[in-house]
Amino acid sequence: MVRAASLANLRRTGSTTAKARLGRAGEEAAYWHLREHGFVMVARNYRPEGLKGEIDLIGWDGGTLVFVEVKSRSRTDIQAPEAAVDRAKQGHVLAAARQYRHQARQESAPVRFDIVSVEYSNENATDAPRIQHLREAFR
Repeated sequence: MVRAASLANLRRTGSTTAKARLGRAGEEAAYWHLREHGFVMVARNYRPEGLKGEIDLIGWDGGTLVFVEVKSRSRTDIQAPEAAVDRAKQGHVLAAARQYRHQARQESAPVRFDIVSVEYSNENATDAPRIQHLREAFR
């Protein structure tokens, strides 16, 4: 079962644009999707000090520490959500992951970089999303 984030809860976060609400709803749906598939989530929206960007979700899949980039779109968008994770974005995630691993003293843990693609039928994120989990999306 996928839980859809309610728009009322999303509006309380201060996000007012449809794109921001869609992104937050997608992150919430991805979080619950991963939990339902056995992930133990340890961080959300990790922003490393002094570095650009953030890591949307961090969790354990068994003994593997997984850094997850969530991309949300409406089905009316031309580009698939995962296509937005370009080399520059991958570089930011990799740098942030290094910092997280150091701070959490998890340098020796096996790691993986996944993308969760979340698609809604409209930009209001009022329907149940279609979720695709791409394991080992980049290194």
